[in-house]
Amino acid sequence: MKAQTVTDIGQTRLINQDYVYYSLTEVGCLPNLFIVADGMGGHKAGDMASRYTVESFVSLVQASPEKDPVSVINNTCFKVNHMLRKKASENIDYEGMGTTLVVASISDNILKIANIGDSRLYIINDDITQITRDHSWVEEMVSMGEINREQARNHAKKNIITRAVGGSDNVEPEMFSVDLQKGDKILMCSDGLTNMVEDSEILRVVKNHPDIKEAAELLCKEANDNGGKDNISVMLIEP
Repeated sequence: MKAQTVTDIGQTRLINQDYVYYSLTEVGCLPNLFIVADGMGGHKAGDMASRYTVESFVSLVQASPEKDPVSVINNTCFKVNHMLRKKASENIDYEGMGTTLVVASISDNILKIANIGDSRLYIINDDITQITRDHSWVEEMVSMGEINREQARNHAKKNIITRAVGGSDNVEPEMFSVDLQKGDKILMCSDGLTNMVEDSEILRVVKNHPDIKEAAELLCKEANDNGGKDNISVMLIEP
């Protein structure tokens, strides 16, 4: 198994509020662990939210006596939400902070995923498939048929998310399970990539550049070349 990450401040932000983590070896009962978080809040708060959430998540998994990967991931999402809420209440600079969170782990060719917010996980092979579902205002409008996918991509309110770690007292992760096939690659990313680079272009880059380090760097470069309006985080995994 291989993994590569790139995270970049982008062209317009003053600070990188994304935070990424991966381990190809055991973390608690998980045989491996991959996390992308995109923080939100003031200058200090977004940076703190993503870093604190990811570091706390890893520590909780390491200390957990649970043996079921799905339960560990699900329960840890609830715990880090409460921890971040408490952290926010302790400092006025952190008031209202929150973060997206997408977590994945692979065991016996089965990919387990938890998602909160609008950071994404894709499976890329001959095609590109978004596995996670955005918890966002525009995604809800698309689901109800009020706007189409293209309108959603360019909508003025596309950055409004409806679920975030730290956003409310109880935030439930959405869980997914995928049977991996030979040749699959996994992409985890913040919306700094997907708002700047179309899915079809992501597929083209990954297919044409089999080295995942090169592909990750090129995806980040394309997001910056297209405007880089947000922090960009790219994680490519080759199971």
